[in-house]
Amino acid sequence: MRVLMSGASGLLGSAIAQALEAKGVLVGRLVRGGAPSSAAHIRWEPGKPLDLIPGFEAVIHLAGESVVGRWTAAKKARIRDSRVLGTRTLAEAITRVEPKPRVFLAASAIGYYGDRGDEILREESAFGTGFLAEVCREWEAAAEPAVQAGVRVVHLRIGVVLSKQGGALGKMLLPFRLGLGGKLGSGRQWMSWIHVDDIVGAVQHALSNDAVRGPVNLVAPNPMTNAEFTAVLGKVLSRPAILPAPAFALRLALGEMADGALLASARVEPARLVASGYVFRFRELQAALENILGRRTPRIA
Repeated sequence: MRVLMSGASGLLGSAIAQALEAKGVLVGRLVRGGAPSSAAHIRWEPGKPLDLIPGFEAVIHLAGESVVGRWTAAKKARIRDSRVLGTRTLAEAITRVEPKPRVFLAASAIGYYGDRGDEILREESAFGTGFLAEVCREWEAAAEPAVQAGVRVVHLRIGVVLSKQGGALGKMLLPFRLGLGGKLGSGRQWMSWIHVDDIVGAVQHALSNDAVRGPVNLVAPNPMTNAEFTAVLGKVLSRPAILPAPAFALRLALGEMADGALLASARVEPARLVASGYVFRFRELQAALENILGRRTPRIA
C-alpha cells in the first residue's frame, strides 16, 4: 500500500507514519520547499494548484497552523487558511489524478461542536458557534471536491491528544510537577481526550474499513471534566492539583483563545468509531496517563 501524507513531521503525523512504515506501507510526504518532487516527497503549497503522482491508494491530510497562542487577526487568518486552503488543494488534486486514491482522511477537530456545556455530542450533532466551529465547518466542506469525485472521505474530528512527545499534555506537565497544577476556570468544562496510540489505531482502522466515511470523532469513550482530568493527572504524578487558573487570568493572557479552546466544553462520544468495530486500547484516563508517563499509580486495596 502507498499512502501520501501532509504534516508527517508533526506530533500525529510522525506517529502515524512510523506505524504504517513498520507494517510495510510506503509513506510519501507532502513537503513545502526542498528537493524536487519524487515518489517519497511531493512539493506543495496550500492554495496553489497541485499535481499528484499517480499510485497512492490513500491520502492523509494533517497539516495546519497551531491554534495555540493569542488569536490576533493575522493568527486567525493563518489558522483558517492553512486548514481550508490545504484541504481544498488536496481535494482538487485528487479529482485530477488517475487512478484516484481510494480514501482521503482529512483532519478536523472537535472544535466543530463549539462550547456545548454538558450536551452529549455525536457525529450527527449540529456544528456550534465561535471561531473554531466556523473554521472546522469550512475545513470539512473544503474536501467536497473529493466526495463528488467518488472518493471515500473521512473527517477526523480529533480531540485532546495525549502523547509523551508533547502536545497539550506536555504543556501541563511542568506546572503539575512543580506542584502548581490545577483546574482551568470552573473546571466544569468537558475534555474529550484520546491517547496517541488510539489515534494511530483509528487511522489504520479508517484506512482499511470501507464502512468508515464522513465525520468520525477521534476521542476516547470516557470524556472527563477539566477538574476530573487535572485530579487524575495530579494523582498519577503524585502531585497536588489545587491551584486553579482563574478564567479572568486565562482571558487576560490568551484573549479569545481562552474561551474558544481552554474553557470551552465539548462532551464528545466516538459513536461511529465504536459502531464500526474499532476497539480502544485506552478507554480510561488514568491508564492512558500511566502509560504515557511511565508510572504506576498505587492502588488502595
